[in-house]
Amino acid sequence: MAFRDVSVLLLYPPNQTAPGTVCKPNGSLAYPNLGGALREHGVPVRVFDACVGADADPLTELFANPTPLPNGLLRTGVSDERILEVVADHDIVGITSIFTDQETMVLHCARLIRAAFPEKVLVSGGVNARSRLPQFLGAGFDVVCLSEAEQTLVDIVDTVRRSRQPSFAHLHGVAFLDDGRLCVNPARTGDLVWDLDTLPMPAWDLLPNDRYWTIARPHSGLFEPGAELRYATMMTSLGCPFHCAYCHIAGEHEGSLSGPIGRFRVKSDDRVLAEIEALKRLGVDNVFIEDDSLLGDKRRGLRLLQKVRGAGVTICDLNGINLIHLLKRWKPDHEVLGALAEAGFTQINMPFESGSLRIIRKYASNKLNVEKADLSGLIVAMKEYGFQIYGNYMMGYPDETLEEIETTIRLAREHVSYGLDAANFFLVVPLPGAPLFDLAVAGGHISPDFDPDTMNIYHANMTGTVVPAAVLTQLRARAWEEVNSATWKDAKRAWAATV
Repeated sequence: MAFRDVSVLLLYPPNQTAPGTVCKPNGSLAYPNLGGALREHGVPVRVFDACVGADADPLTELFANPTPLPNGLLRTGVSDERILEVVADHDIVGITSIFTDQETMVLHCARLIRAAFPEKVLVSGGVNARSRLPQFLGAGFDVVCLSEAEQTLVDIVDTVRRSRQPSFAHLHGVAFLDDGRLCVNPARTGDLVWDLDTLPMPAWDLLPNDRYWTIARPHSGLFEPGAELRYATMMTSLGCPFHCAYCHIAGEHEGSLSGPIGRFRVKSDDRVLAEIEALKRLGVDNVFIEDDSLLGDKRRGLRLLQKVRGAGVTICDLNGINLIHLLKRWKPDHEVLGALAEAGFTQINMPFESGSLRIIRKYASNKLNVEKADLSGLIVAMKEYGFQIYGNYMMGYPDETLEEIETTIRLAREHVSYGLDAANFFLVVPLPGAPLFDLAVAGGHISPDFDPDTMNIYHANMTGTVVPAAVLTQLRARAWEEVNSATWKDAKRAWAATV
C-alpha cells in the first residue's frame, strides 16, 4: 500500500496568565521528544510556539502587549490569524495539554483550527488531555494519546498516511469518537518503554531556542534581569518511586488509561552525557533537570553525578530532588551534596511540602519525617556547598487545619533563618489525573465540571475545606510576605518589573 506524504506541526498555544504574574513560555520536553521520534521515522515535523512566535514575529511586542481575555486573564502570543497561517502548511497538528491552567488556550486553538481546516487531523496528549477526554474530543480533536506517545504518534501518522478518512480503532493508548461515541483503547503494559536509551534523541533544535534565551524566563530559579540565558531542559529518568496524592504519577499505574508509566525508569549514564553534548552543540550552557526524582536510585544518581562533573554546563534542578535523598540517617548526606556541587549544580528547589507529619503521611507518600530530619542542618550544609536553595511549601488540603498550616509557615520561617534563599508557598490544586482530584470530587470540594481557569496555585480553588478558600488565599500571600527577606522580595519584584 502506498503512503501519501504528510507533515506534522507540533503547536504550543499562546499562554494565558493572571495580571501581575510573569508569563513564561511552555517549552516542555513533549515536543522535542515527539519531534525526535517523528524525525527518526522520516516524517517532516515543525514546532511552532505561538507564545513566542517565529523569526517574523515581533518578540518584544508580543510580551509587552498581552491581550486581555474574557476570563480576566492575559493572552501572550501571536494572533489567531498567524496560527492559522502556520497550520495551513501541515496535515497533522499536535497540541499537548499537560498544564490544566492552559487548557482554555489549547481548546481555543483546536476549535480555531477545526473551523478553518476541517480536513486536518488534530491530536492531543498529556495528563490533562487524557483526564478530560469529553472536553478535548468535543473541541475538535480527532484522537487523544493516553500514554507516552513517541511510538503512538508515529502510528497515528502512518494511519493518516494510509487514508484520508483514518480510523484509529486499531491503535492502543488512544481515545477517539466513533459516530459521537467515546471510544477508549487503554495503553498496554507491554508497550511501556523500560530501556529509555531506545527512545530517539530529543530534537531540541526544533524549539525556538534563541527566542527562549532572549526572553530568559525558565520555569524556576532567579537569574540576572535582562541577561540572555542559554538554557534547555532535559530528563535523565521518568517516573518516581513515590506516589503522592497531588501528583499525576500516582494515577499512572497498572490498569490505568496510561498504563504503569509512573514506574521509575532511568537513562544510562552514556545516554545522559550524549544528551548534554547535544545541548552544548546547540549553544546551551545552562541545563535544567526536570526529573521527577533525580536521585530515585541513589547509587545510580551518585554515579551519574560523578560522570557529569566537568561536562562544561551549569546545572539546576527544577523539580525532582526529594529531601529524603539528601539525608542519611536523618542528617545531611555530604556524599550526595558534594557530588551535586562537583557536578555543576547551582540552584536546587527543595520540596519541604508541609510542616505537618500527618499531612506528609497522608498525602505525600510518607516520604519524609519532618520531626526526625535535621532540615535546618541540611540547609546550613547546602549553603556551605554554595547552592542557591529555594523551599517549596504547600497548604490547603481538604482536611488540613489552621494549626497545621501555621506549623508549615513556622517551619519555613525557621528555614529562612538558617539560610534558605527564599520560601515559595503554593495552595494545593486537585489536578485531573491525580488521586487528590478524585478525592476532592468525592468530598464535594470541586465539581467534575470545574473551570480550568481557576486551577491556580495562588488562589484556593476547593470549597468546603477545613480552612475556607478565602482564608487560604490570604494565608499564602501573608506567608510569602512575612517569611521572605526584603532583599529577596525586592529582587523578585524588580525581576517581574523587567518582564
